[in-house]
Amino acid sequence: MLRPESSIQYLKGVGPVRAAAFARLGVATVEDLLYHVPHRYLDATSVTPIARAAVGRDVTLVGRVVSKGVLPTRRGLRIFRAVLQDASGVIECAWPGQAFLDRAIKPGQLLLVTGPVKHFHGRQVNPREHVILAEEAEEAGGAGEADGAEGMVIPIYSATEGLSHRVIRRLIRDHLQELLGLVQDALSDEVRKSAKVLPLRRALEVLHRPSARSAPSGPSASPAAGGWEEGRRRLAFDELLDLQLVVTRARMVAKRAAKGARLMLRKDLTTALKRALPFELTAGQKKAIREITADMVSAERMHRLLMGDVGTGKTVVALFAMLLAVENDLQAVVMAPTELLAEQHARTLTQLLAPLGIVPELLLGKLGAGEKAAIRQRIAQGSGRIIVGTHALIEQTTAFHRLGLVVIDEQHRFGVEQRAALMEKGKAPDVLLLSATPIPRTLALTLYGDLDISVLTERPAGRRPVATGVRTSAERSRIYQFLREQCAAGRQAYVVYPVIEESERLDLRAATTMAGELAERLKPASVGLVHGRLRPEERDRAMRAFRDGEIQVLVATTVIEVGIDVPQATVMLVEHAERFGLAQLHQLRGRVGRGTEASQCILLSDDPSALARLKRFARLTDGFKIAELDLEERGMGELAGVRQSGGISLRFANLVTDGELVALARRTALAMLERDPTLAAPQHQALRQRIERRYERGIELFRVG
Repeated sequence: MLRPESSIQYLKGVGPVRAAAFARLGVATVEDLLYHVPHRYLDATSVTPIARAAVGRDVTLVGRVVSKGVLPTRRGLRIFRAVLQDASGVIECAWPGQAFLDRAIKPGQLLLVTGPVKHFHGRQVNPREHVILAEEAEEAGGAGEADGAEGMVIPIYSATEGLSHRVIRRLIRDHLQELLGLVQDALSDEVRKSAKVLPLRRALEVLHRPSARSAPSGPSASPAAGGWEEGRRRLAFDELLDLQLVVTRARMVAKRAAKGARLMLRKDLTTALKRALPFELTAGQKKAIREITADMVSAERMHRLLMGDVGTGKTVVALFAMLLAVENDLQAVVMAPTELLAEQHARTLTQLLAPLGIVPELLLGKLGAGEKAAIRQRIAQGSGRIIVGTHALIEQTTAFHRLGLVVIDEQHRFGVEQRAALMEKGKAPDVLLLSATPIPRTLALTLYGDLDISVLTERPAGRRPVATGVRTSAERSRIYQFLREQCAAGRQAYVVYPVIEESERLDLRAATTMAGELAERLKPASVGLVHGRLRPEERDRAMRAFRDGEIQVLVATTVIEVGIDVPQATVMLVEHAERFGLAQLHQLRGRVGRGTEASQCILLSDDPSALARLKRFARLTDGFKIAELDLEERGMGELAGVRQSGGISLRFANLVTDGELVALARRTALAMLERDPTLAAPQHQALRQRIERRYERGIELFRVG
């Protein structure tokens, strides 16, 4: 008897060979096959008859391959060509440099091609994409379906070697009713109606069996209105709801963890700090301090993310939290990912705490054994009240007297085990995570739903915005002259390249090659080099020399994206700026403008197609708006990376367009868990089982108790 977890191998028409191919697509069970939904559709009404394919137009054609071959050119380029025919006429298609298609495309096949029509010895299509819809020898049902009657919609599935999309389409078509019969809807009627989503069985049916009215128009259309979009929306809601249930439950568990001591609101040190600050706190900083204070004096453990753009004053906010811990006879610790960043934090805190008579401890791995032993003794005895360090903090030999607050800077650069190891040094200390990477609200709710979030957007008074300009190589000499003038005036500059070394495959200037050239071109300025292949101690040595003014121009790759404060660095030159994401460019730009001097960021690019995008970036200074653009442009992968706690996988939800659905899933999850924190009620059993299959932490988080 067929069950959802049955191996796909035993489905009629599959067998072991096709099952192995399905495995490459992530399809192992019959339930996986049901969720292998089309990634686009072909609506026969959108196909242009070959006779009407006019030069200069972008068209979608469907025709039978009547001849094909590979044509070599005098320049050594091999062009694959195929002639297509439909009832209205014939046309040639050409794929320059893709001779390998000669093995895949054969006479008699029905081919879908999309691309521009050009004039080259007659009309010719240069396809951007193509799909083999059917073989001539296939049974009439398959070919007839591909030819398509008026209004017929053909689902196009992701395929792999040895498993064409048309084979997948036929298998699903033949077994769809049987597969739909296995579907159990984990959502109650009440939740489904409240969320305004389709029943699960109906959602899957409209995705696999669309009609012309319910499917988006065009062969490569993205989600649109109608039944197809309603089907996708249901699957998107399911995965967002599961994710929100997991992260909301994780936050509940973390906050309810045993708390060592409830903090009292004492204001001696924090009031003294406020009076001693040489600047006025921004409204955002004051709000974040209130939120953090409320967390720390509550009965529940604090588990908060403080997210702010470069230069918005996260360290000062964190210091108020540290002093609240110290006022309650507890210790506070700051862990940074690099020794340079830890040293910078120690210097900043030392200056801010000087009027209060508190000297922070700095524990680094590079210190001598005797020095480390003395610092560890002071920490263990409690005389070290505010401690800054790197991974040395989580070594077994480091013990705390009464650890009350853990602050982790650039938290995404630590593994979850490293963060946990530091937290375990105390008795359930409060936790404050810092991030200088602005993240759009929908992404933050998705990635960091297990944390309370405070956001800083305003810059303290006196911080000037960085002037950003877009230039081409024609202005290189003037740019180098500007760099020489800035260095002669006592200022410093970064020059950033996308690659470390030159490559035959990529026509790009590289950091190692250009460091030598710039040393000549920018004389008498001194030039240094940092990149990811240097040993950490070599990299730190170069960056310290730059910080201390021994190097005036630092040639680098993106290793400086999260770096150190160098107030005299006023110029950032980014070569091949088109190769970077907008959020990455913003992080790089944040390396300058950290002092009171006017600062410039110069984006150098000779790619005409990138100029509009780069100019749009140059006009923006708000990191959160830039992050939203980057999410829209590049997707969530680069922006957020994979969370080291296990990552998230969203197949159906689109965080650019599904902001309302994220918020809806969050509200639904909160309401469910308020009534049933462990999803133990009978009506939640199917939902709980689905979460346990999807997320490894599901079983642990929803265990009774």
